[in-house]
Amino acid sequence: MNKSFLILIFGIAAVLIFFASCTGQNKVQVPRTISENNTIYLVQDSVLIPTADGAKIHAIVVRNAELEEPGPAVLFHTIYARKTDLDRAKMAADHGYVGIVSYTRGKGLSPDPIVPYKHEATDTYQVIDWISKQDWSNQKVGMYGGSYVGFTQWAAVKYKVHPALKTIVPSVAAAPGIAEPMENGIHWNFHYPWHHYVANNKYLDTVLYYNGQRWHDLNMKWYKTGVAYTSMDSLDGLPNPQFKERLLHPAYDSYWQGMMPYRKEFTHIEIPVLATTGYYDGGQVGTQYYLKEHTKYNKKAEHYLVIGPYTHFGAQEKPDDHIFGYDIDPVAQIDITELIFDWFDHILKGKPKPELLRDKINYQVMGANIWGHAPSLSEMANDTLKYYLGNVRSGLAFASMFGTGNNGKDEHYTFSEQPLDPDTYLEQVIDFSDRSNLTWNSSGWRTIVGDSLMVGHGFSFASEPFETDFELNGSFGGEISVSINKRDFDYTIVLYEQTPDGQFFALTLPYKARASFAQDLENRELLTPHKKTKLPFGIVRMTSKKIRKGSRLIVVINGNKEPFTEINYGTGKNVSEETIADANEPLVIKWYGDSYLDIPVRIK
Repeated sequence: MNKSFLILIFGIAAVLIFFASCTGQNKVQVPRTISENNTIYLVQDSVLIPTADGAKIHAIVVRNAELEEPGPAVLFHTIYARKTDLDRAKMAADHGYVGIVSYTRGKGLSPDPIVPYKHEATDTYQVIDWISKQDWSNQKVGMYGGSYVGFTQWAAVKYKVHPALKTIVPSVAAAPGIAEPMENGIHWNFHYPWHHYVANNKYLDTVLYYNGQRWHDLNMKWYKTGVAYTSMDSLDGLPNPQFKERLLHPAYDSYWQGMMPYRKEFTHIEIPVLATTGYYDGGQVGTQYYLKEHTKYNKKAEHYLVIGPYTHFGAQEKPDDHIFGYDIDPVAQIDITELIFDWFDHILKGKPKPELLRDKINYQVMGANIWGHAPSLSEMANDTLKYYLGNVRSGLAFASMFGTGNNGKDEHYTFSEQPLDPDTYLEQVIDFSDRSNLTWNSSGWRTIVGDSLMVGHGFSFASEPFETDFELNGSFGGEISVSINKRDFDYTIVLYEQTPDGQFFALTLPYKARASFAQDLENRELLTPHKKTKLPFGIVRMTSKKIRKGSRLIVVINGNKEPFTEINYGTGKNVSEETIADANEPLVIKWYGDSYLDIPVRIK
């Protein structure tokens, strides 16, 4: 047989084998049809999208069979892979879009290891690129979703915005290193089981994750034994390598900075953004971070915010009308999912902007049954109330409403409008070696509306009753002036309204912070023992409420020692490595009279 002919035959065979191999690995699933409620859907639920580094991203694609022309797509990129995600993709199709749900690499049908956070910036970009090249795409894509899914949208625009991506709608967005798993430098225990939840299998380990008693018992065991925070998995009996890896980065360092836009990387984000969150949302800190950084580095940023009396889950879809003892105002009872698709109609189809979005910042004024609108966070208010932490008792009749403070003593102090002697102070003592009280709650926060406060071992401060109505709008600021006998400590501040009928209304979730990160989350600055130090506030959750005539403002301040967050023993070592053996002498905090809060208000 001719040698040249043999070479040709073998060459053709090699090419056929190569293409067969490629087709077997990367073939796009042929759509199947599903008929429901008089609608025929074209469904591809086993798509594997290749990434540049050889990974595979599992995606679900759903289209309405009646749509014959290329159209816009709505993408939901998540680590929370569920068997019901086909319904989410169909929901987008029902709104006139190509609905796409894609998963973090390793989840669903992806054959790769499960890696939260680290690859989302590149993987989401490549999913968008894949969408833009399909024959059903008109090269217009919007993204939406909450919590981790909110983060993936910011990750998608970290390096550059794909030309097909026209808008993102991040709800209650996680911000790794800023608002998750730590906040103002403090790690929260509820993040520990999250790693098992998302990484134990290709979907979600709901059996383990929703075993609330297991995690409660683990927190109590850790607190009572006083072992290092890094030993949590040893106590639990299950390895948790991702939890331990993240503890190696207590500062906001390059590990976290590589996951989402950082500083000037916000400059190139010129697509419109709609964010949603709530006054009682743990993820509000992340939402604020993205908003502030985006508008700081891009002065023309088209960034809208919708915020109301919502929880973490309520601010993503449809809020409950009753939360933590509070019936939210009727005007606050909006359907956030429908608002999001109205926004997509505006951006992707040229329809009018949703009526609620009258300005960049759109906030519900609790107790007034109205929405407020402002061009920026700072313009929500037109005045500031400045209060100093006084050292004068406010009166026993009023004090009796609070419970006990300062190591069992009945002490409640004035929230003074006048500057105080900067050398006066209130002294708090916390014995970290004493674990006899397993119910310690540093924040005192239980419900939004209550008939008493649980100050614990902290201090409470009360203003005089107000003579007129006004709105409290935004986040409090100011600084705390302290000295301690150690090198570091964690603390909590909570702001309440006490209404004329004696009820206490928690205006937002507690502010918790680590003193050594108060100046800079990227660089830890330890305190000098017995030296007075001024601590500015980091990101404080915002709120809006009508404060009525006769009400008072109440502030509760406390050092932290509880089973729900890291315990900072004050040695200056990595806090997650400290143990009860590091407790030594009790922590002594001196809260000085020149500490103050700036409270933003709108006075008509």
